[in-house]
Amino acid sequence: MQHVYSGKVREIYTDGEDLLLVASDRVSVYDVVLPTPVPDKGALLTQLSVWWFGQLADIVPNHLVSATDVPAEFEGRAIRCRRLEMVPFECIARGYLVGSGLKEYQATGAVSGVALPRGLVEGSRLPSPIFTPTTKVSDGGHDAPATFEDVAAAVGLSTATRLRDLTLEVYRRGVSRAAENGIIVADTKLEFGVDGEGVLTLADEVLTPDSSRFWPAEEWEPGRAQHAYDKQFVRDWAVSTGWDRTPPAPEIPSSVVDATRARYVEAYEKITGLPWRG
Repeated sequence: MQHVYSGKVREIYTDGEDLLLVASDRVSVYDVVLPTPVPDKGALLTQLSVWWFGQLADIVPNHLVSATDVPAEFEGRAIRCRRLEMVPFECIARGYLVGSGLKEYQATGAVSGVALPRGLVEGSRLPSPIFTPTTKVSDGGHDAPATFEDVAAAVGLSTATRLRDLTLEVYRRGVSRAAENGIIVADTKLEFGVDGEGVLTLADEVLTPDSSRFWPAEEWEPGRAQHAYDKQFVRDWAVSTGWDRTPPAPEIPSSVVDATRARYVEAYEKITGLPWRG
């Protein structure tokens, strides 16, 4: 094996024709890696992604080769996957108004060029899910909002249309599955690549607490912040410290680490219906 890349959360190795994608316990918010890991986070993200790949296989092919044929030291938090030529956009589906989408709506009445009804508030459910891509930049930079037209200009109208349709279809399937267990998927971020035959393929992680916002359905109430089974909990804590979102980030106190892990475990168990065994 050869180590080829360190991301905010993942390490990538080459192994023959395959890649090994290894999820660490690191946490990043606002494009900055925090100095304190969250135990089991990498394994939770990996195993939830593997579960979702199975749930979505009839919609879109994915890059997973094996979740078990990995080196022993990476067991549980790594997958063997196919090499792809990655699409230079992060494909985001939003079903609720929150985060950067809320801020853009408040300023312009639209998100990524998609006009929305007047009078929406934080946590409002949108009339229908929308596609709101962002640029994808290397570590150290910041993703920027993009429109469907931006994606089409970069990759062609046919591919952009397919990316939008797949993103929304994956999101709807995720919403449906999670709702069976009382979870709202407010939004999610997906990544796609193209395989050697030109087929768009789902890659990286999918529908995890790092890439999505998960809310308990029974507590959902527009007009306020929602209880989060996801990374939003850490974002909110980081902002509360007065940190200015530039490195170095503050150490996470043990109480926040424990609460974050508990929320990730709860998301895994509620969505999959399986007990978390670590």
